[in-house]
Amino acid sequence: MWGKRKYAADELIVSVAIIQQFTSNHVRHGLLNGRTLENQNMMKKGYNQLLLIFLLLPGFAHAQTKLASVDLNNNAWYKNSIIYNLEVGVFKDSDGDGRGDFNGLTQKLDYLTALGVDAIWLAPFQPSPGQDDGYDVADFYGVEKRLGSSGDFAEFIFQAQKRGIRVIMDLVLNHTSTQHPWFQNARTGPQSKYRNWYVWSEKLPKDYDKGMVFPGVQKAVWTKDSVSGQYYYHRFYNFQPDLNYANREVVLECQKVIGYWLNQGISGFRLDAVPFIIELPNSSADKPKLDFDLLMDLRQFAQSRKADVMILGEANVMPEDNENYFGKNGEGMQMMFNFYANQHLFYALASGNLEPFKKAITETKTIPDASQWAHFLRNHDEIDLGRLTDKQRREVYKKFGPDTNMQLYDRGIRRRLATMLGNNKNHIRLAYSLLYSLPGTPVVRYGDEIGMGDDLRLKERTSVRTPMQWTADRNAGFTSADSAFRPVIDFGEHDFRKVNVAAQLRDTSSMLHWTTRMIALRKSCPEIGLGTYTVLETGSPFVFGIRYDFEGSSLVILHNFSEKPQQTSVTLPGTKTLFDQINTNDVKASLGKYMVPLAGYGYKWYRVDQAVRN
Repeated sequence: MWGKRKYAADELIVSVAIIQQFTSNHVRHGLLNGRTLENQNMMKKGYNQLLLIFLLLPGFAHAQTKLASVDLNNNAWYKNSIIYNLEVGVFKDSDGDGRGDFNGLTQKLDYLTALGVDAIWLAPFQPSPGQDDGYDVADFYGVEKRLGSSGDFAEFIFQAQKRGIRVIMDLVLNHTSTQHPWFQNARTGPQSKYRNWYVWSEKLPKDYDKGMVFPGVQKAVWTKDSVSGQYYYHRFYNFQPDLNYANREVVLECQKVIGYWLNQGISGFRLDAVPFIIELPNSSADKPKLDFDLLMDLRQFAQSRKADVMILGEANVMPEDNENYFGKNGEGMQMMFNFYANQHLFYALASGNLEPFKKAITETKTIPDASQWAHFLRNHDEIDLGRLTDKQRREVYKKFGPDTNMQLYDRGIRRRLATMLGNNKNHIRLAYSLLYSLPGTPVVRYGDEIGMGDDLRLKERTSVRTPMQWTADRNAGFTSADSAFRPVIDFGEHDFRKVNVAAQLRDTSSMLHWTTRMIALRKSCPEIGLGTYTVLETGSPFVFGIRYDFEGSSLVILHNFSEKPQQTSVTLPGTKTLFDQINTNDVKASLGKYMVPLAGYGYKWYRVDQAVRN
């Protein structure tokens, strides 16, 4: 407070001095009001009144205890958006080469608009050898030529913006490809320009086999370079050397990358592998030291270039660490994926035991006003179950990934949601209804709106990265080529001839139509993204209940995790009616208590005491 008062006092002194100088000069030269003595006297009187006001200002400043608040909720677009995650290469091919491209994606923007998408999150599309599906970046400033030209990208951005859709891109700053010119230069010798842009060691460190991101597939985090003869550090695959953010030049280059893509029309970034970006070089691989100031610096730089930019962090951390990433006052990343709640949600879906999930939702409740959680069911990676106990993880494996071929990295499952839930329509819809009702912003994986499956014949995480299924025609309408660069699903319950957009558009009972309706419902309930929430007692161990309150409006949403019907009892003192937002089955209160029956895997969305939001 003293600092603010001193600053105000300094400004007061300067302002008074300016007024004195201005008035005395004009009086001295007779330039005010006709150069008359009378007018000069009037100016002196006016000056004295101004001086009195300025002298009183410190008293007003002293009485004021805090500045006016900023409406962070209503000025943060990311708090009430539907984010749709896709990979350009598997979405739609426009030129018949077997691979998706930006022109193909542009052709499908109207489909995404009709679905209700507010923001598209693009997987990496920059030039890359493709050894890790684009996450091995070889040029941070370009567009992979197999996906189109920079002009194609610019046209895509223009057409998306015209439809009111923002674009978020994956920002892979932790590492580069070994084929990146920086690394090619760095490996030539200790005196090379980019040598210190990476982390090197003359000898193989003792913890060379600790801290791998892909255990079971990856053997080490240090690899000997055949050119330099030294070892370089890589948290990920050995063709992805880590950048050294202890080097100021790397940080400045990172800022240039952010500034470049903001100038191309990008609205936000999904920051990949956040803890590894801020890891201090040569600290413990198991418990590295982290520099959180870098996150604040990146946020400030990005906002200096685009005021409403959003950074969404991939950081699978415990609740007690959240403040470090969001910032104590929201000065860090605006959003993070809620991996902690997600893992316990899958345990709840597998076991019907809600207590760990309810606890996770409660433990991740306290975050800064400007911050927001991103909730998801499936994404481009495996489902990470590393935060569960061994017993809980085994239970999820047994239910959703019983074969070892379905499991990955000793911690996760590499399947899509529809296959894990046995293609049970009611269970799938329960899960997605819950996603749209969780406190935060929902992120939907491409193809999940039609219930796409996976292909376990493909390597590692590519099992959930198969081409989008548009029609029952050859190659699912994805490409006119003889074959797609990655095979479409042509077998089982999720065969493209059974599961595709064209067929579901013609069927009002389809998953696609249901998803469109649920997205519209979510967007009509800003209380979820902006309000406060309370986990409710429901009278059933299988029913998850949550209440939202925002600006005089309230929601109550119930989900039954059991395949059997449940009777719930919800107490809401002082209320009279729950208005059903999906059907017309409103519920009247009896002494503030509501009795609500739920079918197996059933769900209810209610407004409290009003049929529509005021």
